[in-house]
Amino acid sequence: MDWTRVDVPVATRAPTGQTAAYLVGQSLLIDPAAGSDTLDALTSRVEHIAVTHHHPDHVGGVADYAAETGATVWARAGRTAAFEQATGVAPDRTFREGETILTREGAVRVLDTPGHAPEHVAFEVDDAIVSGDLAVAAGSVVVGAPEGDMRAYLTSLRRLVARSPDRLLPGHGPRIDDPEQTCRRLLAHRLDRERRVRAAVVDGAATLDEILDAAYEKDLSGVRDLARATVRAHLEKLAVEGALAWDGERVVPA
Repeated sequence: MDWTRVDVPVATRAPTGQTAAYLVGQSLLIDPAAGSDTLDALTSRVEHIAVTHHHPDHVGGVADYAAETGATVWARAGRTAAFEQATGVAPDRTFREGETILTREGAVRVLDTPGHAPEHVAFEVDDAIVSGDLAVAAGSVVVGAPEGDMRAYLTSLRRLVARSPDRLLPGHGPRIDDPEQTCRRLLAHRLDRERRVRAAVVDGAATLDEILDAAYEKDLSGVRDLARATVRAHLEKLAVEGALAWDGERVVPA
């Protein structure tokens, strides 16, 4: 099934300053981040609109394109209220894991891939997966508490490795032609950060900021809030697994 990518300039913390919208065939529009002349020229036959997740840099154009095309707007079942709050549009239909959106060109399968956001999904288009903010070709994806779930994120990465697609079509940065290698790199990165968090706790760090300062060696200017949320997500994961006790303020080693 053919797909077309349009990079749309949008307010985002991603270093690209853009979010990729995808047109599957001529029927399904995924992640219309904002209005774009290029995107406008391609959407005259759009019949369906869906998003990978509800972050503002992925949904800003949903209301306008829904109004312009009259397309059926889809949302993750169980997340419709959050979808409407984020987009200003009540969804027409919902999907769940494993269900399909039937387009003129064929069926697009929905995959649950939570972690970066609780409602995060991906869309399987033949041998490619529109993967939103699950993976990036370089660097890493923010998985920050309270919305981000590190356990779920690692599971989603492992799930993609098991599915072994030919390529990933991400929301930011270039196309990923080595999905397994990229997902394994991201898994290794997260587990390395987890080891640093655990080591900081063993060495006596007890508060979130103490652990943050010990677990990161690089300059966090401009991204300290994101790094802090990431460390919190690691602590929540480790607490669930019984590796430490975390009450939201202080950590106690197990």
